[in-house]
Amino acid sequence: MEMEAVKENISSHKYFFLVGFSELGELRPFLFIPFSVMFVVSLFANSLLVYVIVSQRSLHSPMYILIASMACIDLSLPVFFVPHMLLSFLFDWRGISLGACLVQMYFVHLLGAFQSTLLLWMALDRYFAICTPLYYQEQMAFERFLKFVIPLFIRNMFVVLVVVSLAGKLPFCLRNVINHCFCEHMALVELACGSTIINSLVGLISVISVPVTDFFLITASYTVIFSSVLSSGKSSAKALHTCVTHIVVMTVSLTIVLTAFLSYRIRNGIPSAIRIFFSIMYLFFPSCFNPIIYGIRTTEIRQHILNTLKI
Repeated sequence: MEMEAVKENISSHKYFFLVGFSELGELRPFLFIPFSVMFVVSLFANSLLVYVIVSQRSLHSPMYILIASMACIDLSLPVFFVPHMLLSFLFDWRGISLGACLVQMYFVHLLGAFQSTLLLWMALDRYFAICTPLYYQEQMAFERFLKFVIPLFIRNMFVVLVVVSLAGKLPFCLRNVINHCFCEHMALVELACGSTIINSLVGLISVISVPVTDFFLITASYTVIFSSVLSSGKSSAKALHTCVTHIVVMTVSLTIVLTAFLSYRIRNGIPSAIRIFFSIMYLFFPSCFNPIIYGIRTTEIRQHILNTLKI
Protein backbone atom coordinates (compact mmCIF):
# COMPACT_ATOMS: atom_id res chain seq x y z
CA MET A 1 0.00 0.00 0.00
CA GLU A 2 2.83 2.38 0.87
CA MET A 3 4.60 1.67 -2.45
CA GLU A 4 1.34 2.30 -4.33
CA ALA A 5 0.92 5.65 -2.55
CA VAL A 6 4.45 6.69 -3.48
CA LYS A 7 3.86 5.65 -7.12
CA GLU A 8 0.61 7.60 -7.20
CA ASN A 9 2.36 10.72 -5.90
CA ILE A 10 5.00 10.67 -8.60
CA SER A 11 3.02 9.18 -11.48
CA SER A 12 1.85 12.43 -13.00
CA HIS A 13 4.22 15.39 -13.00
CA LYS A 14 2.39 18.61 -13.83
CA TYR A 15 5.41 20.92 -13.77
CA PHE A 16 8.64 20.60 -15.73
CA PHE A 17 12.04 22.24 -15.95
CA LEU A 18 13.67 23.02 -19.31
CA VAL A 19 17.40 22.49 -18.82
CA GLY A 20 18.78 22.59 -22.36
CA PHE A 21 22.51 23.37 -22.65
CA SER A 22 23.02 22.82 -18.90
CA GLU A 23 26.35 21.13 -19.67
CA LEU A 24 27.71 24.54 -20.65
CA GLY A 25 27.58 25.56 -17.00
CA GLU A 26 28.54 29.20 -16.44
CA LEU A 27 28.77 29.77 -20.21
CA ARG A 28 25.05 29.06 -20.66
CA PRO A 29 23.89 32.68 -20.03
CA PHE A 30 26.09 33.83 -22.92
CA LEU A 31 23.75 31.98 -25.30
CA PHE A 32 21.37 34.89 -24.73
CA ILE A 33 23.49 37.07 -27.04
CA PRO A 34 23.41 35.09 -30.34
CA PHE A 35 19.82 33.90 -29.90
CA SER A 36 18.54 37.36 -28.97
CA VAL A 37 20.27 38.82 -32.05
CA MET A 38 18.62 36.15 -34.23
CA PHE A 39 15.26 36.90 -32.60
CA VAL A 40 15.54 40.63 -33.33
CA VAL A 41 16.63 39.91 -36.92
CA SER A 42 13.68 37.55 -37.38
CA LEU A 43 11.13 40.03 -36.01
CA PHE A 44 12.52 42.98 -37.98
CA ALA A 45 13.12 41.20 -41.30
CA ASN A 46 9.78 39.41 -41.39
CA SER A 47 7.83 42.48 -40.25
CA LEU A 48 9.53 44.56 -42.95
CA LEU A 49 8.80 41.92 -45.59
CA VAL A 50 5.11 41.72 -44.63
CA TYR A 51 4.82 45.53 -44.53
CA VAL A 52 6.39 45.97 -47.97
CA ILE A 53 4.18 43.34 -49.64
CA VAL A 54 0.97 44.55 -47.97
CA SER A 55 1.66 48.24 -48.66
CA GLN A 56 2.63 47.88 -52.33
CA ARG A 57 -0.21 47.16 -54.76
CA SER A 58 2.25 45.89 -57.35
CA LEU A 59 3.16 43.03 -54.97
CA HIS A 60 -0.40 41.77 -54.49
CA SER A 61 0.01 38.87 -56.92
CA PRO A 62 -0.33 35.26 -55.65
CA MET A 63 3.44 34.63 -55.52
CA TYR A 64 4.11 37.63 -53.26
CA ILE A 65 1.06 36.89 -51.10
CA LEU A 66 2.48 33.41 -50.47
CA ILE A 67 5.84 34.95 -49.57
CA ALA A 68 4.04 37.29 -47.14
CA SER A 69 2.24 34.27 -45.66
CA MET A 70 5.59 32.56 -45.13
CA ALA A 71 6.87 35.73 -43.43
CA CYS A 72 3.84 35.70 -41.10
CA ILE A 73 4.62 32.10 -40.13
CA ASP A 74 8.30 32.95 -39.65
CA LEU A 75 7.31 35.98 -37.58
CA SER A 76 4.92 34.03 -35.34
CA LEU A 77 6.82 30.80 -34.73
CA PRO A 78 9.75 32.14 -32.64
CA VAL A 79 7.33 34.10 -30.43
CA PHE A 80 6.02 30.83 -28.97
CA PHE A 81 9.35 29.59 -27.62
CA VAL A 82 12.23 32.07 -27.99
CA PRO A 83 11.21 34.61 -25.26
CA HIS A 84 10.93 31.85 -22.64
CA MET A 85 14.24 30.40 -23.84
CA LEU A 86 16.00 33.78 -23.59
CA LEU A 87 14.65 34.33 -20.06
CA SER A 88 15.93 30.89 -19.16
CA PHE A 89 19.42 31.81 -20.39
CA LEU A 90 19.48 35.21 -18.69
CA PHE A 91 17.55 34.70 -15.43
CA ASP A 92 17.51 30.89 -15.15
CA TRP A 93 13.68 30.82 -15.45
CA ARG A 94 13.29 27.20 -16.50
CA GLY A 95 9.90 26.12 -15.15
CA ILE A 96 6.82 25.40 -17.29
CA SER A 97 3.51 23.68 -16.50
CA LEU A 98 2.36 20.63 -18.44
CA GLY A 99 -0.56 22.58 -19.91
CA ALA A 100 1.67 25.43 -21.08
CA CYS A 101 4.17 22.88 -22.39
CA LEU A 102 1.51 21.16 -24.53
CA VAL A 103 0.19 24.49 -25.84
CA GLN A 104 3.71 25.55 -26.77
CA MET A 105 4.35 22.18 -28.41
CA TYR A 106 1.14 22.41 -30.46
CA PHE A 107 1.79 25.87 -31.91
CA VAL A 108 5.51 25.31 -32.45
CA HIS A 109 4.97 22.08 -34.38
CA LEU A 110 1.88 23.41 -36.19
CA LEU A 111 3.68 26.51 -37.46
CA GLY A 112 6.72 24.38 -38.27
CA ALA A 113 4.48 22.12 -40.39
CA PHE A 114 3.12 25.12 -42.28
CA GLN A 115 6.65 26.20 -43.18
CA SER A 116 7.04 23.16 -45.45
CA THR A 117 3.43 23.34 -46.64
CA LEU A 118 3.86 26.95 -47.75
CA LEU A 119 6.90 25.88 -49.77
CA LEU A 120 4.62 23.35 -51.47
CA TRP A 121 2.03 26.02 -52.25
CA MET A 122 4.82 28.19 -53.67
CA ALA A 123 5.95 25.29 -55.88
CA LEU A 124 2.38 24.93 -57.18
CA ASP A 125 2.28 28.65 -57.89
CA ARG A 126 5.47 28.41 -59.96
CA TYR A 127 4.14 25.30 -61.72
CA PHE A 128 0.99 27.10 -62.85
CA ALA A 129 2.95 30.25 -63.79
CA ILE A 130 5.56 28.46 -65.90
CA CYS A 131 3.86 25.31 -67.21
CA THR A 132 0.33 26.67 -67.75
CA PRO A 133 0.80 30.46 -68.06
CA LEU A 134 -2.44 30.98 -70.01
CA TYR A 135 -4.46 29.51 -67.14
CA TYR A 136 -2.36 30.95 -64.29
CA GLN A 137 -4.85 33.58 -63.12
CA GLU A 138 -7.67 31.07 -63.29
CA GLN A 139 -5.78 28.37 -61.36
CA MET A 140 -4.52 30.83 -58.74
CA ALA A 141 -7.90 32.47 -58.21
CA PHE A 142 -8.76 32.33 -54.51
CA GLU A 143 -11.72 29.96 -54.91
CA ARG A 144 -9.76 27.56 -57.14
CA PHE A 145 -6.60 27.59 -55.03
CA LEU A 146 -8.59 26.73 -51.89
CA LYS A 147 -8.79 23.13 -53.11
CA PHE A 148 -5.03 22.93 -52.54
CA VAL A 149 -5.10 24.91 -49.28
CA ILE A 150 -7.94 23.30 -47.31
CA PRO A 151 -6.83 19.61 -47.45
CA LEU A 152 -3.27 20.44 -46.38
CA PHE A 153 -4.51 22.86 -43.73
CA ILE A 154 -6.73 20.12 -42.23
CA ARG A 155 -3.90 17.58 -42.51
CA ASN A 156 -1.47 19.78 -40.55
CA MET A 157 -4.03 20.65 -37.86
CA PHE A 158 -5.07 17.00 -37.41
CA VAL A 159 -1.58 15.47 -37.42
CA VAL A 160 -0.17 17.92 -34.87
CA LEU A 161 -3.29 17.63 -32.68
CA VAL A 162 -2.94 13.83 -32.57
CA VAL A 163 0.77 14.02 -31.75
CA VAL A 164 0.27 16.53 -28.92
CA SER A 165 -2.87 14.80 -27.54
CA LEU A 166 -1.09 11.45 -27.27
CA ALA A 167 1.86 13.11 -25.54
CA GLY A 168 -0.48 14.81 -23.05
CA LYS A 169 -2.04 11.47 -22.04
CA LEU A 170 1.26 9.90 -20.99
CA PRO A 171 2.08 9.42 -17.28
CA PHE A 172 5.26 11.32 -16.42
CA CYS A 173 6.55 9.45 -13.40
CA LEU A 174 10.28 9.26 -14.14
CA ARG A 175 11.59 12.81 -14.14
CA ASN A 176 10.24 16.30 -14.65
CA VAL A 177 13.42 17.64 -16.23
CA ILE A 178 13.23 18.19 -20.00
CA ASN A 179 16.65 18.26 -21.63
CA HIS A 180 15.67 20.95 -24.09
CA CYS A 181 14.99 24.70 -24.31
CA PHE A 182 11.34 24.32 -25.33
CA CYS A 183 8.70 21.58 -25.25
CA GLU A 184 9.81 19.46 -28.17
CA HIS A 185 7.73 16.32 -28.69
CA MET A 186 10.32 13.59 -28.21
CA ALA A 187 12.08 15.48 -25.40
CA LEU A 188 8.84 15.34 -23.39
CA VAL A 189 7.82 11.81 -24.44
CA GLU A 190 11.10 10.30 -23.25
CA LEU A 191 10.17 11.30 -19.67
CA ALA A 192 7.11 9.02 -19.66
CA CYS A 193 7.18 5.89 -17.53
CA GLY A 194 4.80 3.90 -19.73
CA SER A 195 5.22 2.56 -23.23
CA THR A 196 5.98 5.28 -25.78
CA ILE A 197 6.00 3.06 -28.87
CA ILE A 198 2.76 4.57 -30.17
CA ASN A 199 4.07 8.10 -29.61
CA SER A 200 7.31 7.35 -31.45
CA LEU A 201 5.39 5.69 -34.27
CA VAL A 202 2.92 8.59 -34.56
CA GLY A 203 5.83 11.05 -34.47
CA LEU A 204 7.49 9.16 -37.33
CA ILE A 205 4.21 9.07 -39.29
CA SER A 206 3.78 12.82 -38.77
CA VAL A 207 7.23 13.50 -40.22
CA ILE A 208 6.49 11.29 -43.22
CA SER A 209 3.00 12.70 -43.79
CA VAL A 210 3.95 16.39 -43.56
CA PRO A 211 7.55 17.51 -44.35
CA VAL A 212 8.61 14.36 -46.24
CA THR A 213 5.40 14.24 -48.31
CA ASP A 214 5.66 17.97 -48.99
CA PHE A 215 9.28 17.48 -50.05
CA PHE A 216 8.42 14.80 -52.61
CA LEU A 217 5.52 16.86 -54.01
CA ILE A 218 7.76 19.94 -54.22
CA THR A 219 10.48 17.90 -55.94
CA ALA A 220 7.95 16.54 -58.42
CA SER A 221 6.66 20.05 -59.16
CA TYR A 222 10.12 21.49 -59.82
CA THR A 223 11.10 18.45 -61.90
CA VAL A 224 8.13 19.12 -64.19
CA ILE A 225 8.95 22.85 -64.22
CA PHE A 226 12.58 22.34 -65.21
CA SER A 227 11.62 19.77 -67.84
CA SER A 228 9.10 22.19 -69.30
CA VAL A 229 11.57 25.10 -69.31
CA LEU A 230 14.44 23.10 -70.82
CA SER A 231 12.24 21.54 -73.51
CA SER A 232 10.70 24.86 -74.56
CA GLY A 233 13.93 26.87 -74.38
CA LYS A 234 11.99 30.10 -73.84
CA SER A 235 12.53 32.53 -70.97
CA SER A 236 14.54 29.84 -69.20
CA ALA A 237 16.78 32.24 -67.26
CA LYS A 238 13.88 34.24 -65.83
CA ALA A 239 11.81 31.14 -65.11
CA LEU A 240 14.67 29.36 -63.36
CA HIS A 241 15.47 32.45 -61.28
CA THR A 242 11.93 32.51 -59.89
CA CYS A 243 12.32 28.89 -58.78
CA VAL A 244 15.87 28.92 -57.43
CA THR A 245 14.95 31.10 -54.43
CA HIS A 246 12.22 28.68 -53.36
CA ILE A 247 14.56 25.72 -53.88
CA VAL A 248 17.30 27.31 -51.75
CA VAL A 249 14.83 27.96 -48.92
CA MET A 250 13.38 24.46 -49.22
CA THR A 251 16.79 22.76 -49.24
CA VAL A 252 18.06 24.64 -46.18
CA SER A 253 14.83 24.09 -44.23
CA LEU A 254 14.44 20.38 -44.96
CA THR A 255 18.13 19.65 -44.36
CA ILE A 256 17.91 21.11 -40.86
CA VAL A 257 14.57 19.36 -40.20
CA LEU A 258 15.90 15.93 -41.17
CA THR A 259 19.15 16.51 -39.24
CA ALA A 260 17.18 17.40 -36.10
CA PHE A 261 14.87 14.40 -36.56
CA LEU A 262 17.70 11.92 -37.08
CA SER A 263 19.74 13.32 -34.18
CA TYR A 264 16.96 12.31 -31.78
CA ARG A 265 16.69 8.81 -33.19
CA ILE A 266 20.42 8.14 -33.62
CA ARG A 267 21.66 9.10 -30.18
CA ASN A 268 24.94 7.20 -29.98
CA GLY A 269 27.91 9.53 -30.09
CA ILE A 270 25.83 12.71 -30.51
CA PRO A 271 26.14 15.15 -27.56
CA SER A 272 22.81 16.39 -26.22
CA ALA A 273 23.84 20.01 -26.87
CA ILE A 274 24.19 19.22 -30.59
CA ARG A 275 20.74 17.60 -30.71
CA ILE A 276 19.19 20.57 -28.91
CA PHE A 277 20.99 23.04 -31.17
CA PHE A 278 19.70 21.44 -34.38
CA SER A 279 16.22 21.07 -32.90
CA ILE A 280 16.15 24.82 -32.19
CA MET A 281 17.69 25.72 -35.54
CA TYR A 282 15.18 23.79 -37.65
CA LEU A 283 12.49 26.11 -36.29
CA PHE A 284 14.48 29.29 -35.69
CA PHE A 285 16.95 29.51 -38.57
CA PRO A 286 14.35 29.61 -41.39
CA SER A 287 12.66 32.52 -39.60
CA CYS A 288 15.89 34.52 -39.99
CA PHE A 289 17.04 33.09 -43.31
CA ASN A 290 13.81 33.16 -45.36
CA PRO A 291 13.07 36.92 -45.29
CA ILE A 292 16.70 37.73 -46.06
CA ILE A 293 16.95 35.38 -49.05
CA TYR A 294 13.58 36.52 -50.43
CA GLY A 295 14.50 40.15 -49.92
CA ILE A 296 17.85 39.75 -51.68
CA ARG A 297 16.94 37.43 -54.54
CA THR A 298 13.49 38.80 -55.44
CA THR A 299 14.15 41.96 -57.44
CA GLU A 300 10.75 43.61 -56.95
CA ILE A 301 10.79 43.04 -53.18
CA ARG A 302 14.41 44.19 -52.89
CA GLN A 303 13.66 47.47 -54.68
CA HIS A 304 10.66 48.25 -52.48
CA ILE A 305 12.61 47.36 -49.31
CA LEU A 306 15.43 49.71 -50.31
CA ASN A 307 12.91 52.48 -51.03
CA THR A 308 11.22 51.89 -47.67
CA LEU A 309 14.49 51.99 -45.72
CA LYS A 310 15.48 55.27 -47.40
CA ILE A 311 12.44 57.04 -45.94
